[in-house]
Amino acid sequence: MNTPTLPPTAAALSGRHVLVGITGGIAAYKSADLVRRLREAGAQVRVAMTEAAIAFVSPLTFQALSGAPVRHTLIDADAEAGMGHIELARWADAILVAPASADFMARLAGGLADDLLSTLCLASEAPLCLAPAMNRVMWKHPATQDNAQRLAARGVHLFGPASGAQACGETGAGRMLEPMQLVDALGQVFASERLAGRQVLITAGPTREALDPVRYISNRSSGRMGYAVAEAARAAGARVVLVSGPTALPAPAGVERIRVESAQQMHRAVFDRVASCEIFIATAAVADYRPAHPAEQKIKKHADRLSIELIRNPDILAEVAALPKGPFTVGFAAETEELERHAREKRKRKGVDLIAANQVGNGLGFDREDNALVVYGEHDVWDLGTADKRELARRLIERIADALEKRGTAP
Repeated sequence: MNTPTLPPTAAALSGRHVLVGITGGIAAYKSADLVRRLREAGAQVRVAMTEAAIAFVSPLTFQALSGAPVRHTLIDADAEAGMGHIELARWADAILVAPASADFMARLAGGLADDLLSTLCLASEAPLCLAPAMNRVMWKHPATQDNAQRLAARGVHLFGPASGAQACGETGAGRMLEPMQLVDALGQVFASERLAGRQVLITAGPTREALDPVRYISNRSSGRMGYAVAEAARAAGARVVLVSGPTALPAPAGVERIRVESAQQMHRAVFDRVASCEIFIATAAVADYRPAHPAEQKIKKHADRLSIELIRNPDILAEVAALPKGPFTVGFAAETEELERHAREKRKRKGVDLIAANQVGNGLGFDREDNALVVYGEHDVWDLGTADKRELARRLIERIADALEKRGTAP
């Protein structure tokens, strides 16, 4: 069975704190998959359940899927010592109640805070989203419709409901949206659209330079940062083309991926597309050199030493930056020492608009989910901090959008 692909808007959820609220209803079984999908999108998830919800699905299920304890009691002696419910309300970047029962919507519309979940909704300033789920007659009832309108007027996001067959055997409006639809809807709440209408070309991953048919020269790049940048650019509304060296990563949703292996292949793929792009982001770890004469057959082990002549590969980033009417260019600098000096020198030498620099080696940078970036422009410096690569990618895209707005370039 094929695993459903996350929607492009899911990239906007990376690094976000999402509090999933679950109320009593048969649709609560779908919330387990929702939590899993939110975590796949890079969100940190906590779960709060009503007592009625526990009758349908065990809290242990959500604890295993979220990786965090499930909260369901308003008065918790341990948590209350630190005002736990207020802390959780402040932690959330968004609250998504799925399913949201008719009873819960009514209590929320009335401003009641008589259990943990309703208290969290009233105590948080984060966007509040509800995924209604109930019998079709309950949904159509004037009281429910009035409550929905009152909540919407207060800025509450209503996702659904959908129409279709219901657990009660009837058919009509009242079904909770499917988990992927909810991920998409929540992603749209965060999506900035700051790059809407722009064409972005990104390189990612390592290159492999053949020594013979079975061996090659390469590096430790996993491609994770470049793929995260592609996701973030797509979530910001851009049309994204990703030229990728060899990686084990799936193609980001909504992104056109072009697979290459060597630096020369990446060079050709970039220059086939660069004329139509407005932003070029070079995250790929392109090999500086390649063997001058790759062997046609496997090199056999004979002598104690083997000499291989290497020649320079094309400098893709510098060539793009030198184009007469080239795109806005962003390079990456992975350095083992003197990060700022080397990054500033590279930015000036290659003639690019921005350089995103990170320290590598000694356990930093490679083979990790997190990273640290400092972005250098001609005059500006942005320290993006240390975070998950998806969150860093989102911050980087925001800085690129800032720079474009400052320059006054319209899509």
